[in-house]
Amino acid sequence: MDFDFSFFLVMATIVTGIIWGSYALLRRFQPAGAKEPVIVEYARSFFPIILIVLLLRSFLVEPFRIPSGSMMPTLLIGDFILVNKYAYGIRLPVLNTKIVDMGEPERGDIVVFRFPKDPTIDYIKRVIGVPGDRIAYFNKQLYVNGEAVKQTDIAEYQGVGQGNIMTGARLLSENLSGIQHDILIREGQPSVQGEFAVPEGHYFVMGDNRDNSNDSRYWGTVPESHLVGKAFFIWMSFDWENGGVAFDRLGTILN
Repeated sequence: MDFDFSFFLVMATIVTGIIWGSYALLRRFQPAGAKEPVIVEYARSFFPIILIVLLLRSFLVEPFRIPSGSMMPTLLIGDFILVNKYAYGIRLPVLNTKIVDMGEPERGDIVVFRFPKDPTIDYIKRVIGVPGDRIAYFNKQLYVNGEAVKQTDIAEYQGVGQGNIMTGARLLSENLSGIQHDILIREGQPSVQGEFAVPEGHYFVMGDNRDNSNDSRYWGTVPESHLVGKAFFIWMSFDWENGGVAFDRLGTILN
């Protein structure tokens, strides 16, 4: 059990619900005209709000902030995204136990998951390999089950705002099982190479910023039980460098 924001949200729902419910049951024994205690007023006011937030965040969508450049150029530092919480099954908050099976990740999906080495930290990467796949990465080229994933060289990347840190990298378009997306590579910058087998119930993930991503090449695969949801939408983006909102990124559908 992780004592994260979900835990405190659940506890707040329980506490406010008990206070409000208990007073409602005992109210019949109160003298006529008795004033409602302040703590009950707060509980009555906050309980429905907290409950709605808990239900939305646990079973429908959850907002996340992008803290690093590992998914550039798809996602930039300062992006705020929405994650579909039921795409891969409905899970109980805090316990993270799946109660309804809704589907499984596919190659190309952008997923949020609890980092296997420290489940209190959320990571976001792209699914490269599904159970049973064999993944290889050599000389900046990705292979899935022995076949090279098609890459098309576009141009030298010219970053703007938060993307400036990767200006000069090579911008390529990659087609992963029909999912077209852009990636960045740094010529001459070493990265982990090798072949990897994806066991049952696990997923192999990589960042789109291939030479600046702490992913499955370094620490292994992601267990299905660690999945949080599928990222699908940028609802806000701040350009910290220029001190404003990056309006051109608002409303971007992720693929």
